Amino acid sequence: MSEQWNEQSISDVSGSFWQACTLQAAVKLDIFSLLGDEQKTASDVAVEIRSDLRGMTSLLNALVSMGLLKKTGDAFSNTEASSHYLNKSSDRYIGWRILHHHYLMPSWARLDEAVMRGEPVANEKAAVLPEVQREAFLMAMFNNATPVSKSIVPFIDLKGCQTLLDLGGGPGTYAIQFCEKYPQLKAVVYDLPASKPYAEATINKFHMQDRIKFSGGNFFENDIPGIYEAVWISHILHSSGPEECQELIRRAVRALKPGGLCLLHDFWLNQSEDGPLFPALFSLNMLVRTSRGRSYTEGEARLMLEKAGLKNISRLDLNVPNDSGVIVGEKQECSE
Repeated sequence: MSEQWNEQSISDVSGSFWQACTLQAAVKLDIFSLLGDEQKTASDVAVEIRSDLRGMTSLLNALVSMGLLKKTGDAFSNTEASSHYLNKSSDRYIGWRILHHHYLMPSWARLDEAVMRGEPVANEKAAVLPEVQREAFLMAMFNNATPVSKSIVPFIDLKGCQTLLDLGGGPGTYAIQFCEKYPQLKAVVYDLPASKPYAEATINKFHMQDRIKFSGGNFFENDIPGIYEAVWISHILHSSGPEECQELIRRAVRALKPGGLCLLHDFWLNQSEDGPLFPALFSLNMLVRTSRGRSYTEGEARLMLEKAGLKNISRLDLNVPNDSGVIVGEKQECSE
């Protein structure tokens, strides 16, 4: 019998949604921002957001039991962690990621249907999501990418590059990080037009509007405008089937100058496709939300780059959260 699993650990995993839903409800109701640096009673909070007192009291007490709030007498306040990560006034706010998880829950609750039918039970595309969900999705990508980018960008050499394309870059997180590291670099974030206001707001926040521009379009349907010395493709492949991915890479390579770099960043499975854990679970996330998306193996990604005519293909030696990684290929003079 596996040492990892026993009666209690199996039960704990099955019931872990209780804590997840408690956290997500608190973020959706913006409890942590409302408390800010103050102490407030359950009655104070209930009045401010016009909620039921019994419901609010139960929620706040549960958050105390989880260690996300403190309680002194009948007054509640933020902990150091909730103040840093769950209060909207903090530069380290990750609430968008929590809200994105919240909006994923209904589709994950129907995972059995997706497995039986082999079809999605929800729509993944940001352009067709309700506005509140689109905002949560795009800004969750910013929350997710910000710490990960700090594990990646310092180890990618773009000293000789003047132009970068952040393909499907959403709010422009990686374009910002690359431009901050390389003062000579200018970038274009190319994504669906629905992403534009979020990208421009983020780019302006980092005072990069003179060096980073947004271009709207669908790279799965149209050729990519412009020519670049590097193309960054982060967490795009997993949303589509192999043929679409191959065509996307072909279009990306056509937008590269000879000698330019195509960099793929994604959650890579091992060759037997049964690990690591996060990429394996992420394939299920794509199953419930896309028609053909899944996690790919490193070997599959290398083959796609080879078919697009790239050479000197390698995986960078990086220590990145969630078992994501970067695979890079170089365009030759004769590449398509």
